[in-house]
Amino acid sequence: MAGPGRRRARWLGLALCAAAASPLVAVAAESGSGAAGIRLDQLGFLPGARKLAVVEGHGGQPFEVLRDGDGAVVRSGVLTAAAQWAPAARPAAVADFSALDAPGRYRLRVQGLAPSDPFPVDPQAYAGLADAALKAFYFNRAGTALEPRHAGRFARAAGHPDTKVVIHPSAASAARPAGTVVAAPGGWYDAGDYNKYVVNSGITTWSLLAAYEHYPEFFRGRDLGIPESGDAVPDILDEAWWNLRWMLAMQDPSDGSVYHKLTNLAFDGELMPAQADKPRYMVGKGTAAALDFAAVMAMASRIYAGYEAQFPGEPARMRTAAEAAWRWALAHPDLAYRQPEDVHTGAYGDEAFDDEFAWAAAELYLLTGDEEYRLAFGRHAADAGVPSWAGVGSLGWISLAQHRGRLPAEDRVEVEQQLRTLAAQLAAQWQESPWRVATQAADFRWGSNSTVLNQALVLLQGYRLSGERAQLDAAQSQLDWVLGRNPLGVSFVTGQGVRTPMHVHHRPSQADGIDDPVPGWLSGGPNPGQQDAKDCRGVAYPSSLPALSWLDHGCSYASNEVAINWNAPLVYVAAALQVLTPAAASQL
Repeated sequence: MAGPGRRRARWLGLALCAAAASPLVAVAAESGSGAAGIRLDQLGFLPGARKLAVVEGHGGQPFEVLRDGDGAVVRSGVLTAAAQWAPAARPAAVADFSALDAPGRYRLRVQGLAPSDPFPVDPQAYAGLADAALKAFYFNRAGTALEPRHAGRFARAAGHPDTKVVIHPSAASAARPAGTVVAAPGGWYDAGDYNKYVVNSGITTWSLLAAYEHYPEFFRGRDLGIPESGDAVPDILDEAWWNLRWMLAMQDPSDGSVYHKLTNLAFDGELMPAQADKPRYMVGKGTAAALDFAAVMAMASRIYAGYEAQFPGEPARMRTAAEAAWRWALAHPDLAYRQPEDVHTGAYGDEAFDDEFAWAAAELYLLTGDEEYRLAFGRHAADAGVPSWAGVGSLGWISLAQHRGRLPAEDRVEVEQQLRTLAAQLAAQWQESPWRVATQAADFRWGSNSTVLNQALVLLQGYRLSGERAQLDAAQSQLDWVLGRNPLGVSFVTGQGVRTPMHVHHRPSQADGIDDPVPGWLSGGPNPGQQDAKDCRGVAYPSSLPALSWLDHGCSYASNEVAINWNAPLVYVAAALQVLTPAAASQL
């Protein structure tokens, strides 16, 4: 799901929510009480990582690290003094056992508490997580059957071929008037619903392409078990291509404009894709969609040029498409998407476009070397911030930093300073936090876990530029939060950890008849806005506190939905830590 400004309530099976309320609330409560107040990363740690646990209400006491199995004490230390952490209204103390580098399986013990969950120290601690988070995109492919040999028990029939999509009046042009039928197959379902949105695909696809561009050695040769595995192209690029080819079909060839979204008129109920057969429409056009499209196509043209043999002509095609979308945006610099009265799917509305202009200009400059784009970036760029679907300016800063050797000296200094300043600010917030996270109370909103991970992504850019270990350690802590070092004691990634979400708001997971949800998906996370409370009849959130306002229930689209733009930074951060942490440790 996109967020409260982007979507209306969309849970249609409310009677099912009420009927299932009691057992699911019990699961949520049980999840929040795990490990008796010792919160740590349930997937464990890389040998050279900063290893922290949070213990609630027991500051200043000794702690021990036990080898799981024989119970031998292998490390010991003293907790920090407990300090109140406002987002959870709980005192928190920190156990630092970073010196524990020997691979193995361990538990943390504090007097008066049960030992922690077992956790590994493993040189491949996050490789499987990166693979699972990336394969989640395969499970959300539109327009294709998921075969058992690739999807296992989550195999399903194809849905939404999108070969007969109707031009909605809001998207009509002289060349394609309302009622025209076009094709735009492929792509990923955006979130828990079955629609496809260009704006949200923008930051999502960038995050995956950036992960490959920054850490190619990690992704080369990794076999995810998708249909394209083994084709001499890294699976992350094969998966991204499934969405890129759909995005290309979202451009009106007559003028370079880009359709905002491809959707039903209203959200589907709790159905499998093959059962959801309502008419599909091209809806709206706008500056944001055109510029997000231009940025992604320019970046993809640059990256896929290295695989011209496997994608013949596609890099050039993407460059042409990017430049056409840019020209259209220059002619329509402030056309905001407006939701038609008869359309009730996600809006992804945006009113300000400087960030999109800056991002697109940066990517087009890196592709073409044309000074026009470098100057346009300078006109539109604002200070770097934590990325989001509606705030994409920092994506331009990050891409320029990756290729800063191609910039004039004064621009290179500015690019580096922007990212280093933001990363230093986030690292300071991490250092000062009783829970040792950069995330603050105001960050807990719709999709808070993606904010946590995008903060990590920024911290990793700072570390890559400065080499300051605190920024790498802070990024580690952000991932630790998502994987269980949070007050709920939950690893928010389906199938990854000791206690994970079982009832995500995700139509295939809800309708497939399988107890477990589709694996590898990141739950949106705590959201005190609770915009779905009126729709979750008979199901109550356990708390309204920012860090505790999460509900493991299928009706909770405000806290427990999944979304492609939330999973993409999970892929990036897991891969980055898997690559950067051993290298950092070797320099100590």
